[in-house]
Amino acid sequence: MKNNHASRRNFAYFVLLCAAILTTAVPATASEVNLYSSRQPFLIKPLLKAFTEGTGAKINMLYLKKGMLEWLKSEGKKSPADLILMSDIGNLYNNDKAGLLRGVWSKTLTTNIPDQFCHPDGRWFGLTSRALVIYGSKTRLKPGEVTTYEDLADPKLKDRVYTRSAKHVYNISLLALIIVARGADAAKVWAPDLKDNLARKAQGNDRAQVKSVYEGECDVAAGNTYYMGKMVTNEKNPVQKEWGKSVNIIFPNQNGRGVHVNVSGAGVTKNAKNRVNAIKLIEFLSGDAAQKIYAESNYEYPVKTGVALHPMVASWGKFKTDRAYLSKIARERTNATKLVDQVAFNN
Repeated sequence: MKNNHASRRNFAYFVLLCAAILTTAVPATASEVNLYSSRQPFLIKPLLKAFTEGTGAKINMLYLKKGMLEWLKSEGKKSPADLILMSDIGNLYNNDKAGLLRGVWSKTLTTNIPDQFCHPDGRWFGLTSRALVIYGSKTRLKPGEVTTYEDLADPKLKDRVYTRSAKHVYNISLLALIIVARGADAAKVWAPDLKDNLARKAQGNDRAQVKSVYEGECDVAAGNTYYMGKMVTNEKNPVQKEWGKSVNIIFPNQNGRGVHVNVSGAGVTKNAKNRVNAIKLIEFLSGDAAQKIYAESNYEYPVKTGVALHPMVASWGKFKTDRAYLSKIARERTNATKLVDQVAFNN
């Protein structure tokens, strides 16, 4: 208990210290943006540099791997943040639900970003996308044996499926999609049936699931497409190349509604002091140049049509995308989380 109290005190001190750095060490100017980002710096620094070179606006970035919602709440109206950049629709939704974001309107954003990837009132905008696919063993999964997300809960896959924690933001979004697409009653059947098919307790990250397929512990796993790019190009840990080579990428539900696509995205904060420049930055990130950098650096799909894919990403093939609005899926996240608890998915 003492350690927990100490951790809270240390975290609170760290929050106040970093807030002080942003508010005092970097004096406000007429041309700057204070950005809080949960996306790794190496991914977005080239983009921010290009924006500054083109506009003259300075970007003060604070990288927060976790806890951005709590951070912004603790800062309140005094928060220096003008813009947040998040790696999942769930995190954007949670910040919006907490009243931390303010809607904007921009003709550029309306033109560049499809409606399905935006909040209807402009409180967040998707900037890159990734498909949630099924990774199937090349040697143990028969062609056509798994073609939909629904198949993951089929008894034929008993003890053959691995997945992340059901409470991870990616899987909560998937379950929320099932609620939207099939209804709450169908989701209540699908979730426990999927749990029954697991060969072990739900755990690990996306790459760990593919590793398990490679090692023969399971035949099927769900994961985001960009992790395949990270595995097959991994020079520091080349064994991951073998993991990637051991599976086929299956784009689910191609004869129906299409594959679920999640986004990374941005939103202007409620108390933004540099609102105009924050909007300009989102506009820049939605444009051709930035979208191309995103696509090449992280094996993601641009949200803007007409931007070339990374050659490797293009080699995975074309697919039909589920047209369900992410804002609608996000609203079902609370129900999805409750369902995970009801079926004790992670136990």
